[in-house]
Amino acid sequence: MPLSEHEQKLLEQLEKQLHEDDPKFASSMGSDPGRSWSTRHLVIGVLATLAGVLLLLVGVSMQLIFVGVLGFVVMGAGVYFATMRSSAAGKAKSAGTARKHGKARSSFMSNLEERWDERHRGEP
Repeated sequence: MPLSEHEQKLLEQLEKQLHEDDPKFASSMGSDPGRSWSTRHLVIGVLATLAGVLLLLVGVSMQLIFVGVLGFVVMGAGVYFATMRSSAAGKAKSAGTARKHGKARSSFMSNLEERWDERHRGEP
């Protein structure tokens, strides 16, 4: 169900006020077309996390503090790597969007309007 004109204006005012009050938070909450989730990072990160948990358990069971600490570090690195975003995939995606529409749109509302228009035209 689409928003009424009044609701759209209120939403735009809220977005504008958020950008004025806390631009850092607003930019972190907005979509970043230059960065996207990477399946490869997620799989490698999960595997590294599992290896770290295994090392941690081996270190605890054998009472080797160094192996336990190493397992914890590997586990933390795996979680970090799994949550990293890849910028290469996002750059390719945004370049295609920029070519398609002539320019890359950065506003959250512009992106929503663009997606809405594409749905009504029957584009995927």
